[in-house]
Amino acid sequence: MATRHEVKQGDCIYSIAFEYGFFADTIWNHPNNAELKKTRKEPTVLMQGDTVYVPDKRLKEVSKPTDQMHKFRCKNTPKILRIQFLRLDKPIPDVKYKLDIDGHEKEGKADSNGWLTESISPNAQNAVITLENGKKYELKLGYLDPIDEITGIQGRLRTLGYYNGHINGNMDETTKEALQVFQNSYDLEVTGEADAQTKNLLKELTGG
Repeated sequence: MATRHEVKQGDCIYSIAFEYGFFADTIWNHPNNAELKKTRKEPTVLMQGDTVYVPDKRLKEVSKPTDQMHKFRCKNTPKILRIQFLRLDKPIPDVKYKLDIDGHEKEGKADSNGWLTESISPNAQNAVITLENGKKYELKLGYLDPIDEITGIQGRLRTLGYYNGHINGNMDETTKEALQVFQNSYDLEVTGEADAQTKNLLKELTGG
């Protein structure tokens, strides 16, 4: 039965599609979600309170011989988590780490450019990265608001280490100062305002 899913913090089109048993493109490209798609632009970043239309499921029948073993694979799983380790804006190569995703732990090593690349479930919510030197980083997956929202700007600045204030949706002095430090770090015009160039770089550096 078709339904309308009210977005919670941490939801994205991929996690919603996974929850209801759909391909992400089926939901994202549905005509009833056209206005949402126009507003949010990217399926990875939704806003709490958004409404996503979830259509009825359609039965797909496949004929296969009964005396053989067959494999079926869901096309839109898993998703990829990519994080780059940097020191003074330079990649740290070959970092060994332990990655805990919602209680499931694995070990790995970043590549020569400092990138951690791991397959994760589309509805993963929490990640804990522990480096070989003992440093630990806790991540909330899918919790960034759209970049056009002040909360989205604050969240990205915090993720990058430029902002330690509350994610309150207010363009206050603390947020403006964080923007100025960020802009100065990347040779942008230091205005303390979230202009298009600043937003685009924030999105690029945080993956969306």
